[in-house]
Amino acid sequence: MEEKDLQLAKAMASLEVEDNKLAKTVVSRMQDRTKIFSNTQFFLLGEPVEQRRRTRSLNAPSPIQQFGPCGRIMKNSAMVMTIQDPASQRLTWYKPPLSVLVIKKVRDSSVLPPFVQLVTWLIEEKRMVVFVEATVLEDSALARDLRFQGVRDRLQTFRDGTDDLQDRIDFIICLGGDGTLLYAGLLFQQSVPPVMAFHLGSLGFLTPFEFDNFQEQVTNVLEGHAALTLRSRLRCIIMRKEEEGQPSKSPTNLLVLNEVVIDRGPSPYLSNIDLFIDGKYVTNVQGDGLIVSTPTGSTAYAVAAGASVMHPSVPAIMITPICPHSLSFRPIVVPAGVELKISVSRDSRNTSWVSFDGRNRQELFHGDSLQVTTSVYPVPSICAADQITDWFESLAEGLQWNVRKRQKHLDELSDLTHSSSNDTLDSLDRDS
Repeated sequence: MEEKDLQLAKAMASLEVEDNKLAKTVVSRMQDRTKIFSNTQFFLLGEPVEQRRRTRSLNAPSPIQQFGPCGRIMKNSAMVMTIQDPASQRLTWYKPPLSVLVIKKVRDSSVLPPFVQLVTWLIEEKRMVVFVEATVLEDSALARDLRFQGVRDRLQTFRDGTDDLQDRIDFIICLGGDGTLLYAGLLFQQSVPPVMAFHLGSLGFLTPFEFDNFQEQVTNVLEGHAALTLRSRLRCIIMRKEEEGQPSKSPTNLLVLNEVVIDRGPSPYLSNIDLFIDGKYVTNVQGDGLIVSTPTGSTAYAVAAGASVMHPSVPAIMITPICPHSLSFRPIVVPAGVELKISVSRDSRNTSWVSFDGRNRQELFHGDSLQVTTSVYPVPSICAADQITDWFESLAEGLQWNVRKRQKHLDELSDLTHSSSNDTLDSLDRDS
């Protein structure tokens, strides 16, 4: 193909095109293209093609930003976030972690023995500073544990909403179900330390580690031998309507890991809310409400409302209606970089209610708006194996994804048919 292009350019030059200078330019461009294509036989963007072949990651490599001889993507100073190849996301410590936050499932006595075992080992064997929530120490069952009494006074405590843990925690360990990981994300509204979640709850979709050999697994992570899943979060800001003569209200600003839900609350009327994307009106939602979720949240409320299941490394935002009064309103997926604006319609008969990962529920009045976009602060979730294995095992074990009886092989069917036909002939012989 390159030689044909070059011959064409030379032919144009030989025909004495009106502008000889233009013809020379065409020839030089074709020669440059020939060089580029010959180089890409071995290298692409300065990397060997062999190294850029992908077999396990869900995201493609960064696309070439030049299209043909003249076209290219315009450089934009607002492009500040680069999506890294998920297959290359591995944990590393630029200095040894010294402090660890242990979050345990509340009101579950079965988690107490693993909790005591873990914090004792972290303090005595790993010499780490261990933080726990102050309410954990108020458990009467822990007060009766003799082994725990030996380390109780060496624990650091905090209270949610009072103490700021930002920049004090190097590492997080969760003991329980998915709610413990959601709570870890709630505690850190900016950068989140790496999170290692042990499955001691009921579903355990986000908790890939088993507690049996926790010493070996935690040691591997502390030594930096672990893959990461960067679970994106949503930045949610409620802008309140300004009333004349009233002081302006400070906006609610929260990060969520699963979803933000807008619903009709206790009202008997339909939700009537307007949806905007990047400042452009998209649609009006009439139904029980709307779910705006991350890919991680696609297996939570969204999947129950009919949304697709999405791998947490996919950069996207999911928009799922709740019981829409329309036969054609299907869930949609939009790019992670867009900004959503949701507001109560002017002609709505009622207000709406909004909740963030099931918490901080509050009313959305006429004139208020909710702004949602992808945050630059993901939750770095540590993988037990890798991103693909962990996720598909969670789908199979947690949601029984694609569980079905295996179809029989043709040989098995022929055996069954043959035996049944013989049985029929034998029965006919007996009858005769």
